[in-house]
Amino acid sequence: MAQSYLLTKSKYIHGLQCDRALWLDVFNPKLARYSAEQMRRFDHGREFEHSFKDTFPNGIDISAELKRNTEAYPTLTAQLLDKDEETDLFEAGFLYNEVLVLADVVHRRLDGSLDVYEVKSGSTLSDTYRRDAAIQNYVISHCHPIHSFNIVHNTPTEKTDSSESSDYPDKRFTIINLTEELQAQHSEIENNIALMKEILCHGEPATPTGQHCLTPYACPYQHYCAQGIRQLSLF
Repeated sequence: MAQSYLLTKSKYIHGLQCDRALWLDVFNPKLARYSAEQMRRFDHGREFEHSFKDTFPNGIDISAELKRNTEAYPTLTAQLLDKDEETDLFEAGFLYNEVLVLADVVHRRLDGSLDVYEVKSGSTLSDTYRRDAAIQNYVISHCHPIHSFNIVHNTPTEKTDSSESSDYPDKRFTIINLTEELQAQHSEIENNIALMKEILCHGEPATPTGQHCLTPYACPYQHYCAQGIRQLSLF
């Protein structure tokens, strides 16, 4: 029987930015609105992700088989990783502490450990990318041994950060191994998850709007929160 979950990577990231956005993500996601520019960025990110997946010609796409049945992803993923052979999976699902994450690319090594790749279309290794990777590493490492956890991003025309190096044969992709850095964040992530679960046990937070509505991402619930302010101003 598939296990249920409370949080996902995107909900966790929203929770770091705003407790009200987290609450709406879980209980009223239909209120979210994304601009045309945000949708273009999403499309560009998916295109870049697919170009990296194409370098794994034998990859098995979990999402192609299970579609929107996300609760079943961890079970099928575990079955495929249980085989004593090298395997490449796309959108592999892992569930721990009521948090579900879907990994862009997972390579199972012969010794059973995993190389995980989180694919980002930007050209630099940002703090937001690190936060995305951190929650995934936390969940996956509690389900399966990890050999390496890597961020894959677009190689800029002129690299400005000499600390970022990659020996990946396809020079379109810069791959950064963050395994040790991410492992050190597990305690902090555990505390964050506990706080978010507590928030979700109560009613909608009355968090006011502010700079956090725009940083690090433009919140898709801005219009909803602003509407509430306008209604209050009438009185």
